[in-house]
Amino acid sequence: MRKSPAARSSRAERVAADIEHEILSERLPVGAHLGRRSEIMDRFGISPTVMNETLRILRDRDLVAVRPGPGGGITVASAPPQVRTGALDLWFQPSNPHPLDLFEARLYLEFGLTKAAFERATPADIVAMRQAMVQMRASEGAHQFLDSVLAFHSVVAAAAHIPVLEGMHQLIITSIKTVLSRVAFVDDYQTRLADSLDTHDDIVASIAVGDQGAFIAALNRHDSDVIRSDDPDRTPHTPQHP
Repeated sequence: MRKSPAARSSRAERVAADIEHEILSERLPVGAHLGRRSEIMDRFGISPTVMNETLRILRDRDLVAVRPGPGGGITVASAPPQVRTGALDLWFQPSNPHPLDLFEARLYLEFGLTKAAFERATPADIVAMRQAMVQMRASEGAHQFLDSVLAFHSVVAAAAHIPVLEGMHQLIITSIKTVLSRVAFVDDYQTRLADSLDTHDDIVASIAVGDQGAFIAALNRHDSDVIRSDDPDRTPHTPQHP
């Protein structure tokens, strides 16, 4: 029985997702050879029609290029913007402003908002931070964990009680989520995840008791989590507390 267009498209989407995962997880450089059409068709057991649709999907995402002739084949066309933060790898769609510029703006805005939260947080704010930590620890999967981290920082931003800057922070968070294309835990992420949770707990605890030394130490541990961008010219610069 002939497959319907919807079935072919669904199969192509799955193969495209597998190839995209390979490009991203192995951090394949631009120009890396993925194979010839026939090799990929054999590898995934797909028809020429599904192969054509798979290539269309990947080309639309600017992920692959096809070189005809001897020595040709399917190669990686572009490396999506990427940053590693703590236990997570994040990939972004190309955008204007650049995704990593958004990430850097978020870091600097949170730098000021978190300091203000230390000075201005109310008992109700502390309760909200602790509730956000409960959600962070209960997260299942990389994407849910990222959402819970961003939600935690939104609570801290609100505790600064500077509505204009809080609004700017929310706008940046929304923009980051809009262009975010993939979230995954790094290999052997468990230690980094535990350290990240402990660091966020320490931020809340130091705000709750007004311990400035512990607060600054926790923030510097937190900010050092931003450790890599695959685009060295756009690696977010991380503010450090004196």
